[in-house]
Amino acid sequence: MNSLPMFSNPIAARRFAAVAVLLLAVALAPVAAAATIPIADARVLPLGTEVTVEGSVSVPSGAFTSSTFDVGFGVQDQTAGIYVSLQTDLGLHFFRRVRVTGVLDDDGFGILVIRPAGPDAVELLGGATPVTPLRVPTGAIGEATEGLLVEVVAAITRPIVDDRPFGYQVFVDDGSGETQVFVPVTSGIDPLALGYLEVGQVIRASGQSGQFLSQDEVLPRFPGDLQPAQ
Repeated sequence: MNSLPMFSNPIAARRFAAVAVLLLAVALAPVAAAATIPIADARVLPLGTEVTVEGSVSVPSGAFTSSTFDVGFGVQDQTAGIYVSLQTDLGLHFFRRVRVTGVLDDDGFGILVIRPAGPDAVELLGGATPVTPLRVPTGAIGEATEGLLVEVVAAITRPIVDDRPFGYQVFVDDGSGETQVFVPVTSGIDPLALGYLEVGQVIRASGQSGQFLSQDEVLPRFPGDLQPAQ
């Protein structure tokens, strides 16, 4: 049995055929990709908003696992940075360019993150762009720097706190106000094995600016991020 309508009027038949072709073209047309916006613009949108951002990997996959309980990564463009929370290790290394689509969310400890629906929502792009840490006074680490790759040069103010299995707390101050350098176990850094990390020692610490509840912090990513100041 023919399911297509029969037309005695040729004009009506032609109109039906034209409409059918148009509907088929719409159905087969590729879905337009979501518009990419600067990370700074994404950071001011409401939680639950789906965003697409593009930038360079500033924190390798899994470097913060002991602190974030995932295997996500950091991404930064010319305007800002943000952490991408994933349960799948994509093996992303420094400066690889990516495009990420996901929903803005709070990680439960005060950090704004992007949560992709899955690994397919992270697109690997060609090329690589280095990200240079921004030198920031310790007293300026906070909401304005969250997500950015930063560097502080400051004196250790307290004995190191062993907070394993999560990491180590190192408090520093350059005279502008104390902040915490939180060293995740998965960064590969063991501050207790570094003989120079004593109260009064001036260190250079680089990492992503973050927050744990009310405590602002800098999170180093690998051993080279924590060094004695020269």
